[in-house]
Amino acid sequence: MMTLDFLDAGLILRFAINLAAMTVLIFGMFYMRYRDKELVTAASLFNIFAFGVLSILGSVEFSLAAGFGLFAILALFTLRSEQISKIEITYFFGSISIAVICSIQGTTLPFVCVVVGLVLLGAYLFDHPRILKSVDGIKVTLDKIDPDALSDPAKMRSALSARLGVQVMSYQITALNYITDMAQINVFYRK
Repeated sequence: MMTLDFLDAGLILRFAINLAAMTVLIFGMFYMRYRDKELVTAASLFNIFAFGVLSILGSVEFSLAAGFGLFAILALFTLRSEQISKIEITYFFGSISIAVICSIQGTTLPFVCVVVGLVLLGAYLFDHPRILKSVDGIKVTLDKIDPDALSDPAKMRSALSARLGVQVMSYQITALNYITDMAQINVFYRK
């Protein structure tokens, strides 16, 4: 009986909207721009799992706040295993947000489509390569830890600029390993 109620309420249509929006966000925008297969898989599957669980929770007496809390905890467990960039976490959150928007019962399908469309439009515009076309970033592993990496950022930027042949705007140290004398950094440079 509950299955028929879900079908009558447009669950399949909501799932199709969710899949279409998630595909545009994760495959059409994120993957085409950043080529990170691992995050694409994780965000896509997390979107589908979130949609399923939220659809079930929406059909029983369970508060939406409790559902958000549950997914916040799950996201922390999932994402704490390795450091990911701000862009990656933003697209991951976007994938989850689309699942939440699409799975909430009590909203009309046109309203869901408009909100999802606005989310996708915002992501497309604000992460479009032409908006920040003069600045780019790259992950670099250095075979030797520069003594200026922490103590003299200006000198380190100059050294990175000379070594990479670009104007380094800033850098972020993600890991220092004094045993192997290696440093991992994110370098942001002007093209």
